[in-house]
Amino acid sequence: MDTKKTNLTVTEFVFLGLSSEPKVQLILSVMFLSFYLITVAGNVLLITLTQLDPRLQSPMYFFLTNLAFLDVCYTSTNVPQMLSNMLGKKKTIPFSSCAAQMYFSLSFGMIECVLLGVMAYDRYVAICQPLHYTVIMDRNTCVQLAAVSWSSSFLSSMIINVLTLSLPYCGPNVLNHFFCEVPSVLRLACTDTSLTEMVVFIFSVVIVFTPFLLIVVSYARILLSVLRMRSASGRRKALSTCAAHLTVVALFYGTAIFMYMRPQPKSSRAGGKIIAVFYTVITPMLNPLIYSLRNQDVKGALRRAIVRQKAGGL
Repeated sequence: MDTKKTNLTVTEFVFLGLSSEPKVQLILSVMFLSFYLITVAGNVLLITLTQLDPRLQSPMYFFLTNLAFLDVCYTSTNVPQMLSNMLGKKKTIPFSSCAAQMYFSLSFGMIECVLLGVMAYDRYVAICQPLHYTVIMDRNTCVQLAAVSWSSSFLSSMIINVLTLSLPYCGPNVLNHFFCEVPSVLRLACTDTSLTEMVVFIFSVVIVFTPFLLIVVSYARILLSVLRMRSASGRRKALSTCAAHLTVVALFYGTAIFMYMRPQPKSSRAGGKIIAVFYTVITPMLNPLIYSLRNQDVKGALRRAIVRQKAGGL
């Protein structure tokens, strides 16, 4: 492996991963494999319930289905590579594969940011303008908002990745990370990266911080509307529909903003990859659990599905 700067072009990267101790790697591999299986099973179950149950055919669950599908894609981009590195002797990834992983992981992360903002707007319309909800959030509008979330994020990620990969990489080739992520790859460029870092920061403001502001404004309006409600049961119902979304926002945005909207040191920080575990592994696993445990409609749909399954087996 190249550990010193040379005139050679880097053809592969070496992951340091989360630990170099074999026993620790084994424990982590079992833990993250369990997390991955729970993530896939939980999100697939959520998608299945929202598609099959007529009572879940609303804009909120349309966006929730998008989020669940996104979480499966997001975690599948990173976790299998991490498990392969932990369980195998080879800790490397070809430059082209690293580029693909970096593109898709950044794209899916950006999509999640925008989707969470759209979901906050959906809750604002549902609670603050309930009489106009079905008109404002009709099927076409929901599809268009989802399409903008996906397309804008893929395009933004492409621009960032083209700029990142156009830089020369001549060594070292050791990534202090468990997957290829823009900040960690940028640190290995053997040239000035200030322009690329500025572009990453600008896109972070647009794609990450703008939806976050939309979330803050939406929930500020929701809170004011809830406080004006005379019915205590109405207030509880309104807050319960928002609690799950706010929990997901806090988990995802807290770590993503810390990672992408702070000055990037030239030297690698081990803390960055620990933070990355939360928004690439933990949050996708917790999302279906959070929405299921705090949502009576989803729990009701699950009970009805179990009853139908038992009835069909008789």
